[in-house]
Amino acid sequence: MLIRAGFDIAFDASAPSPMLALLNIHPSRRRDLRTPHRIETSRAVPIYDVPDAYGNTCTRLTIPAGGIALHADFVVEDSGLVDVRAPDAPVTPVDRLPSEVLVYLMGSRYCETQYLMQPAWSMFGHLRSARDRVEAIVDFVHDHLAFGYHHARGDRTAWAGYQEKVGVCRDFAHLAITLCRCMNVPARYATGYLGDIGVPPVDAPMDFSAWFEVFVDGAWYTYDARHRAPRIGRILMATGRDATDCALTTVFGAATLRRFEVTTLEVESTDLGRDEPMRLAA
Repeated sequence: MLIRAGFDIAFDASAPSPMLALLNIHPSRRRDLRTPHRIETSRAVPIYDVPDAYGNTCTRLTIPAGGIALHADFVVEDSGLVDVRAPDAPVTPVDRLPSEVLVYLMGSRYCETQYLMQPAWSMFGHLRSARDRVEAIVDFVHDHLAFGYHHARGDRTAWAGYQEKVGVCRDFAHLAITLCRCMNVPARYATGYLGDIGVPPVDAPMDFSAWFEVFVDGAWYTYDARHRAPRIGRILMATGRDATDCALTTVFGAATLRRFEVTTLEVESTDLGRDEPMRLAA
């Protein structure tokens, strides 16, 4: 299947403001591109990509005084298959885990394992299978948190979400990640495109989405505590310890978001001209 995706994001700024942006698709999905993926800018500014510490593609630029708009519009091929479940395997002993995944067992800014260790073991300690632990955690988080865009708050951590019982997709991911880490299952944050493909459309503006990945039996597997059911058509953009590492944009200055539009839909052709083009205006 083919998916057309992209964004149109605009910022106002009173003075030049350096920016880091994780708005490219993840390197693991580049081979699936069927049209070029380029971040275009409404004003001529230097812009270049660098790899970050987690293997994501980070874009660097400086927002000029007066602001700027960023735009991308591309087509990617997807298998059309739902997320693959982890195998029914035992939890890998920590001393046998690859060194590079150990960071995903540790607490981080939004994932305070020290506060949730006791609740996690009391709820999931009887489960021996890594997959059973992960899927029990997904069920718990899905039922424990009430989703709502009006609940969005940039400083809510996993512990706060556990106590407040509300959140948006990043809060579902943070709580699930933290509980998995408490249970010795490495877990990392993931963000990207997830359109209403194969499910009834949601009456809300399209947005980027957050989910998480777990390391089971030597490989990473995708899970989503907000939606719970496996989904079709995820386009990964970035992974990291939590939302700190996967922030879509980080601005070092007094810039404000003026426009934020995301597109993700199934199409029949790579001909972008057949559909209504996404605008690009300063």
